[in-house]
Amino acid sequence: MKPLTKLTYISLIFLLSNSCAVQQQQPQYTQDQEVGFQVFYDELSPYGNWVDYSNYGYIWIPDVRREFAPYSTNGHWVMTDYGWTWVSDYRWGWAPFHYGRWDYDDYYGWFWVPGNEWGPAWVTWRGGNGYYGWAPMRPGMNINSSYNDEYRDINRWHFVRDRDFGRNDLDRYYVNRGNYTTIINNSTVINNTTVDRRRNTTYVAGPPEENVQRATGRNINRLRIQDNQRPGEKLGNNELKIYRPQVERTADRRTAPSKVTDIRNIKPVRERGSGNSRNDITPIENTGEQRQTDQIPQRERRRIIKQPVDQPPTEKSTQIPQNRTMSPEMTPAQKDQNERRRTERKRIQEAERQNRQLEQNRPGVSQQSTAQPPVSEQKEIQQEQQIRQDRTKEVQLQKQQQQQIQQQQKQVERQQQQLERQQQMQRRRMERQQTREQQQIEKSQPIPSTQPAQQQNEQEQKEATPSGSRRR
Repeated sequence: MKPLTKLTYISLIFLLSNSCAVQQQQPQYTQDQEVGFQVFYDELSPYGNWVDYSNYGYIWIPDVRREFAPYSTNGHWVMTDYGWTWVSDYRWGWAPFHYGRWDYDDYYGWFWVPGNEWGPAWVTWRGGNGYYGWAPMRPGMNINSSYNDEYRDINRWHFVRDRDFGRNDLDRYYVNRGNYTTIINNSTVINNTTVDRRRNTTYVAGPPEENVQRATGRNINRLRIQDNQRPGEKLGNNELKIYRPQVERTADRRTAPSKVTDIRNIKPVRERGSGNSRNDITPIENTGEQRQTDQIPQRERRRIIKQPVDQPPTEKSTQIPQNRTMSPEMTPAQKDQNERRRTERKRIQEAERQNRQLEQNRPGVSQQSTAQPPVSEQKEIQQEQQIRQDRTKEVQLQKQQQQQIQQQQKQVERQQQQLERQQQMQRRRMERQQTREQQQIEKSQPIPSTQPAQQQNEQEQKEATPSGSRRR
């Protein structure tokens, strides 16, 4: 029995040591403890890639389809004590949609920059002319800058008819993007806010609750937000339970993702898979007939929505359109920078391929030695990094110069407008002065009398008449 007892003890010790090792590898985070960015690095790694990105440091690129857009795909809005709050269907939605900011890269797509402040949703809102719209805040944007009316990049905005706002299947009611320019020009920024006294933070609340009720004709159910003890979020029982710990304001330099992916190994956004999670509905198609399709199955409903109103259903018209790729408009400098990146990347890949062929064709070289990167490749990588840094500096200088030029142009335009106003006022004064002078001249001239001329005519007639005729 003793050997069995010893074996049992040894197996128990082995299991306990393994369980402790697993717990060390996967730390357990709770709601009450104050955490750093490490909680984001650990919890989001299974759902995407952490990349060291210029100017931002560590960023997270989610493993999603190419039509993904933050605050648009797989989620909906609910009203809470802090305003309109985004509820995501993704398992990782508790973090990127409530902390940090989103930005877009033309080559890699949407990426997330971590932040320390929790919020119901870090977006800016617009409303007017029967529409509501929102767009994710860029890195560096705060509440005050979100009220700037110049944030009009149509590829970052999402609009729905005001009567469709607040639906659970919101992705089926987005307005066609071709109408966004007109909608933005006819809408204004919604500057409705709410204050979280517990965290001493001000949030953008979105459209007022009473306005949404009036537009939709439905009662808005206000949900309570409860703290969840583990990373994640759960909606039910008239409340939203979400993990929202206090995050340290400064990112610790010693913390880093356990795995950092080389940015060259990230798949381009155009090569990712595509789905049909969203339909674009034009304002004409989004009529009262849309409300009648609520009880129809989802596949049949999509076919009806896509169907033209004045045409019979055909096989072509029942096809579901593929969603477009989100590609925000870029400045010429950014386009030039991306094009140079692609050219440089292709050149490096070609050089790597040639080096591998040379190493494989070289006699007497083992398979292990060929797997090691050559020195020339390391130099090229260093040169590429230096080139990226130089280009980043050039782009920043170009942006600063463009901003200065735009400010100068605006100042010159204001001066010209002031000068034109002054000239118009001067012309008006001169015209009024000339009118007054003309009136004074006309008043000062005497009116010629007609009585002397009549007397002179009578005198001439008397002289011309003979005396005999007078007697008669």
